[in-house]
Amino acid sequence: MKAYVFHGPGQSAWEDVPDPDVREPTDAIVRVDAVTLCGTDLHILKGDVPEVRPGTVLGHEAVGEIVDVGGDVRTVRPGDRVLVSCITACGRCRYCREGTYGQCRGGGGWILGHLTDGTQAEYVRVPYADLSVHPLPSALDGKDAVLLADIFPTSYEVGVLNGHVRPGDTVAVVGAGPVGLAAVATARLFAPERIIAVDLAAARLEAAKRLGADAVADAREDPEQLVADLTGGLGADVVVEAVGVPEAFELCTRMVRPGGHVADVGVHGKPVTLHLEDLWIKNVTITTGLVDTYSTPTLLRMAAAGRLPTGQLVTHTFPLNHMEEAYDVFARAADTGALKVVLGEEPHEEVVPYRAA
Repeated sequence: MKAYVFHGPGQSAWEDVPDPDVREPTDAIVRVDAVTLCGTDLHILKGDVPEVRPGTVLGHEAVGEIVDVGGDVRTVRPGDRVLVSCITACGRCRYCREGTYGQCRGGGGWILGHLTDGTQAEYVRVPYADLSVHPLPSALDGKDAVLLADIFPTSYEVGVLNGHVRPGDTVAVVGAGPVGLAAVATARLFAPERIIAVDLAAARLEAAKRLGADAVADAREDPEQLVADLTGGLGADVVVEAVGVPEAFELCTRMVRPGGHVADVGVHGKPVTLHLEDLWIKNVTITTGLVDTYSTPTLLRMAAAGRLPTGQLVTHTFPLNHMEEAYDVFARAADTGALKVVLGEEPHEEVVPYRAA
């Protein structure tokens, strides 16, 4: 089959790789019908995630069809249309039993496109399929559903829920890329008084307005003052950091009010200065986190009911074999206006045969 393979920082290619097969009785093989790219993939290509070894197929988000399962898989079968979650869960370790699937110690967590071959391929092996794929409602388009594999649960769990957004809050979202925009959309579910989006790109700020931001600010034009003006000098109740660079994190800690929350969602590749000389007295809560995807079933139901604006984030679509072009467009978002790019193709003529257990 064809897959997008990481060969080291700055080196990757769409190339032939061996077809995946069932290795464990809990595995499923999924034919990929729609896949998307993530900012984390760009971090990997920069060398920010050294655990990813050369030769790894990238990607951790997909929609597709089950074509083969191991003998212990009970919740899906060949022919089922599923969402492949960015998080794999063994279901047995302490963290999985607590619903903290991102920290799975039984061979799961974020492994696809990280510690094992991922979804940017024609087929993908998904370990622990019973907890790691989700049957899709027939009414939900694959292009929309694939955004529920990562960015919507990430923004909702690590940003909105960890930040404890409440009715009447002022919420500032620093970074209006896909995760930041999904944070704007899901923060609205809690009826905050206002949402303020901060970014460098005018196109992304316009997208934030469309998704429900009440005010926007260019990151170069003193967004701290805007937040202060709108809150009587207090600062934001919740600030979501969705960039992953030191300057963005430090901006968040300056914009939050005493007693407020900073929810860090960004993938950081460099050290960040924590100004405790200013923060120690402010009763500020700072949270970090890898998504657990416990909210995915809820978000799927909401998307199927038309309650989540997933499709509004998709700006570019490509055939699956145009992976290199899609990466170029996504990496140059400031020039191309890309938010989320989705790749897909017509169903394959040949389907991996189901092997009875």
